[in-house]
This record gives sequence, structure tokens and C-alpha cells, in this order.
Amino acid sequence: MDYFTQFIGHFPSFGTLFTKQSSESEKEQQLQQHNIKKDETNGGRGEMATEKAELVAKRAKMISSKCQTFYAEEPILVTRASMQFLFDENGRRFLDCISNVQRNFVLSLHPLQSLAPLSLSPPISSPLNPFPSFPPLPLTDVGHCHPRVVEAVHCQMRLSTCNIRFLSPLLTECAESLLQTLPAQLDTVLFCNSGSEANDLALQLARDWTGAKDVAVLEHAYHGHQTTAMQMSPYKFDRGAKIKQPKWVHVCPTPDLYRGKYRLKDDEFEDEKKRTELCIKYVEDIRQTFEQAQIKGRKVGAFIAEALQSCGGQVMPPKGYFRRVAEVVHALGGVVVVDEVQTGFGRVGDAFWAYQLDRDREGDQFIPDIVTMGKPMGNGHPVAAVVTRREIADRHCGEVCYFNTYGGNPVSCAAALSVLKVIREENLLEHCREMGKLFRKELNALKERHQSVGDVRGAGMFWGVDLVKSRRSREPNSELAQRVILRLKRQDGVLLSSDGPYGNILKFKPPLCFGEDDLRKAVNALDKALAEFTTEEEKTK
Repeated sequence: MDYFTQFIGHFPSFGTLFTKQSSESEKEQQLQQHNIKKDETNGGRGEMATEKAELVAKRAKMISSKCQTFYAEEPILVTRASMQFLFDENGRRFLDCISNVQRNFVLSLHPLQSLAPLSLSPPISSPLNPFPSFPPLPLTDVGHCHPRVVEAVHCQMRLSTCNIRFLSPLLTECAESLLQTLPAQLDTVLFCNSGSEANDLALQLARDWTGAKDVAVLEHAYHGHQTTAMQMSPYKFDRGAKIKQPKWVHVCPTPDLYRGKYRLKDDEFEDEKKRTELCIKYVEDIRQTFEQAQIKGRKVGAFIAEALQSCGGQVMPPKGYFRRVAEVVHALGGVVVVDEVQTGFGRVGDAFWAYQLDRDREGDQFIPDIVTMGKPMGNGHPVAAVVTRREIADRHCGEVCYFNTYGGNPVSCAAALSVLKVIREENLLEHCREMGKLFRKELNALKERHQSVGDVRGAGMFWGVDLVKSRRSREPNSELAQRVILRLKRQDGVLLSSDGPYGNILKFKPPLCFGEDDLRKAVNALDKALAEFTTEEEKTK
């Protein structure tokens, strides 16, 4: 008997609980059948609210108002998730085009919180991943609740959850698999739990190695929500956060060729000579930042940047940018840290890590000193890592050992290792590469049809659609972006998000299992929405 069959044996109708359109009486009957009351605490294991309004009210009462929901006026109640889909309490299916990466999130229903604990031993084996009880993942790479990842985590959770001060083959196997995706010079792994932790740790490593406290970052950068990570994130401290830019953080212009400090004209986007010219200007600004800080008696020891800016607006730096930056930074005694938290693990298609896109015609690649990774690493399980050179890692904290209570524990490593295996064995990198070609074709066709689309940029399954009021002025159209997002959710069951300094960039970052039919459904829905709203705007002029 498989795991799910045994599970359903305990609760015969649980497989359909809140996953189909049910009348109020049917819902009440199902609750009574499982001996669940709407407001039952059941031994302190958590309340269960069957009505969305009740759940919203309880959330408002017990959860900080700073923890907002996605679609604030009409949040989605997620009862289960499978691969590229989310399902609400009525069984409505939503196509996830953002891998649940957004500033505001959805509500989640956890029916098992009010059920008696079960003693079930076999691992999950159902390929349909039927668990309506698991809350949606904070970020998925290979697909929501991918059965291989779920099984790996479940099996290890039953064996041990010890920290890294005990030996575990999963720790070294996971590290070895990670290192196989990176250059030989990057040979040492430090595990942690989140991208924020990883970037904080990377800063510690850089400071210990260079002896300098200061760091250079890019405009609109986002590196996490811990204190030091927020201090390195203009995305946070430029938006009214109480944490302000400290003196040890130096902000450089983002290499955005569409709306940055140095930008291409409309007829120059295919001009490689012009792109290189602007690239050199952006790199020169970094040199000046380091040198000006030194004149003021401050040494900048590190340059940290996302390989491709995500929250900053899906920005693709020009080819050669990171190689030129590394030459400047190394010459001035600093190290280069690349933040791959949102862009790593095959998302860009042509490379496993987004920084690897920065190669010259001979194939020579830029090699960072430190790489940070997180979000998709555990496909929803909290696991992250920093990878660097042995000599940098060994200088960390002097004589003090690095220890992280949960970082690198066997369950986390099981999750990360299974993600790496799925990407490799299911050929997701190649799939992502081909999907990237289709994204480019379909989104550029959309641009040809709609004047409200100013720019399309991206790679693999990482794309941004820059909405504008005028192509000539490139004025951001944030209002249109929000209207489009809400319409797609309401009418088409397609989940998109927006970001960037002005909130006008539509973000496509779906799970890597996203297929051609999914892409066309999303683009067609966007096409109709843009046509509808553009017509409305013309009528009001």
C-alpha cells in the first residue's frame, strides 16, 4: 500500500477536501466527518479557518501587518500546489509564472493542523503529489511539491536531522554536486538557511579576507532582509525602510541599458560597439567609487551584485560587464561577490549560474571570488549556501569556528541534492534554454503589437516586460502593470508580479517545468489585457 492510499485510508474524503466546488452544507458535512470545528484549536496545534474571511481576520489579528498578502484586496487561499500550478479552496487552478517570488504572498490552508497526528512510515510515492495539506512553497525551481524532492525530504526527516558537527554523507554529496556546477577555483562550501544569511556571510568573508569594511553595491539592488543585507540593499533603504544607507555602503549605477544612467537609443540595441562603450562607462563608475572612497580614507573591500537584477527590474548587464568589473576590483584590492539567490540553478537556460553568461567569444568566463545561492536550492525547503575559494573560507572569523544550527543539516541537503538531480536527470537546463528562445519570440511579438511595451529583456525563464506610457519618453506605466496583474489573476488564473524602481516591470520567473502551452496561455492572456486597457486609455484621452 503506498503512502497516499494509507493516508486516504484514515480520511476517505480528505483527497477532495476543499479542492472542488462545494456547497456550504457539503463543506460542513466534510468538517463534521473529520470531527473538525471551524474555530477549533485542537490541543494547541493551530486553528483552522474554513472561510477565507475568517482566515483573513485571524491573520490580521495574530500575524504582523508587515507580513502582507499578494493581491491584498482579494488574496488567494492556497490549499495545494503541484508543479507549475496552485489550487484554491474551490479547486480553481492558477498558473504560477513567478515561482511564488513576490513581495506580497498568498494565504495558505493547512488542514492537518487540526487533525490527529498520523503514524505513517512509507515515503511519498504518488507521482500526482496529492497532498492538499502542504502549504505552498516560498520558491520553487523544479516545480511545486515535485514528488522526488518531497520524497527525499520525507525519507531523511524520518532518519535524522542532526547538525553538521556530526558526519553525514548527504553534506559532502550535496557540496560535491554543487561544486561540479562551478569553476574548480571555487572549491569550498558553507551552508546556511536563506539568501539573506548567505549574503551576510559573504560580507563577513569579504571583510575577513580584505581587511576592509566597506562594500560597493548597485542601484536598486536587493540582497535580503537581515540588518546587514538590508543595509546593502538600495531596494530597501531607498523605499522608506527605517534602516538607512550606512557610510560603509557605496552605491554605483546599475548597468541598465534601457533606462539607466547610460542608455541606448531605440536604434542602438543591436549595436555591439555601442553596448560595449556604455558597459565601459558603467565599469569606470565603479573604479571611481573605489578611488573616491580611498581619498576619503575608506577602503572598499568588496563589490556585490546580483548576476541579473531581479527586484531592480529584470536587468540584463551588457556582455563583459562582470569581467571588466573584476579586473578593476581586484586591481584595487577587493573581491567580487555574485548573488545568485534568485537567478541560479539553471534559470537562465544557457548556463547553470547567471554570471556564467558573461563569457567572451573564446569562451573565457568571469570567475567571482564568492557566490551566494538560496531560494530555489531546496525547492521550498530552507537551504542556502556560500561557495568560495579555500583560502578565503579559512580566514573567516580567525580562530572561531563557523556554525549554523540548521545550515547543512541532512534534511536540507537531501532537498538540495534532489533538486540538483532533478535538474540534471530531467534535462531542465536544456528545457529552460529552449523555453528561453520561445519567451524571446513571443514577448517580442507582443512588443510589436503593443506600444505600451517599451522593452523586453531576459534569458531562459527569467524575463521582464517593461511597460511604458510612451516609448519615446520611456516613462514607466506602473498603473497599467497593476491593472494587468489583477486582470490576469481574476479572468485567466495566471499569476504575474511586477517590480523594478517604478513597479512597472512585469516579471516572468516560472518553475522550470513550465511548458510551451503554459507560456502561450500566459502570453495570450497578457496580450488580451494590454489590448483591452490600451483601448480604454485611448477612449479617455
